[in-house]
Amino acid sequence: MANRTPRGQRAIAAGLLMFGWLALMWVLTAVDGDNPRCLPGDPDTPLVCEYGVEPRQSGELLDIYPAAFLHFGWDHLLANSLPLLIFGFLAAVRGIPRFLGVCLLIMTVSGLGVWLFSSSGSITAGASGVVFGLFGYLLVRGFVERDALDITVGITVFLLYGSLLWGVLPTQTGVSWLGHLFGLAGGVLAAFWLRRGDTPRRRWSRRTPRGLSGPPPGHPG
Repeated sequence: MANRTPRGQRAIAAGLLMFGWLALMWVLTAVDGDNPRCLPGDPDTPLVCEYGVEPRQSGELLDIYPAAFLHFGWDHLLANSLPLLIFGFLAAVRGIPRFLGVCLLIMTVSGLGVWLFSSSGSITAGASGVVFGLFGYLLVRGFVERDALDITVGITVFLLYGSLLWGVLPTQTGVSWLGHLFGLAGGVLAAFWLRRGDTPRRRWSRRTPRGLSGPPPGHPG
C-alpha cells in the first residue's frame, strides 16, 4: 500500500531520526576521545577498538553493526556527519521502516566485505560504509521504481556528491576503500531488493477498448 502519512510528518520523523543517529555517534566519539589508540592488553580499550571490525575472526563478525556508529576521533566523525545527515534524510523521508531495512542491508554487505577482505591486523569502523550505501541507494532508487521525483533526487545527489565515487578506489592510506565499495554495492542491492511493492511500473496496465471484455483472442482465459 502507498504511504498515506502526510509529507510534513514524514519529513519531521526523518529529520528527528537522523539527528538522533548523529547525536548517538557524537556521544560515542566523546566517550572515546579525539585520539583513541588500540593497544593490546589495555584495560581501558576505546569502544572503537573493542567493537571495530577485525578481519576473519569469527568472534568479531557481529561487530560489523556497532562499528558503523564508532569513529577514530572528531575529524573522522565530522567527515561522515553531513553526508550521512543529508543522504539519510532523503532516504528516510520515503518511510522509516524501509529506510531501516536499507541501512541494515548496507551495514551487512559493507561489514562482511571488510571482514572478509581487509588486511589482517586492521581495525575498521565508521559510518562511511553507510554513507556510500545510501549514496548508491539514492542514485538508483528512482530508476528501479520509475519514480520521477526520486530520479530527480538521484541525479541531484550525483551532481553534488558524485566525487564520492573516487572513495571506492584504493587511493588513500588509512581509509577503508573496501567498506566504501561494499557499502555502495549494498545500497544498490537495497534499491532492488527493498523497492516499493506499488511502484508506478506495477500500476501500469493496458486499457481494454470499450465494448470489449475478456482476454485478447488467442490467450487463455
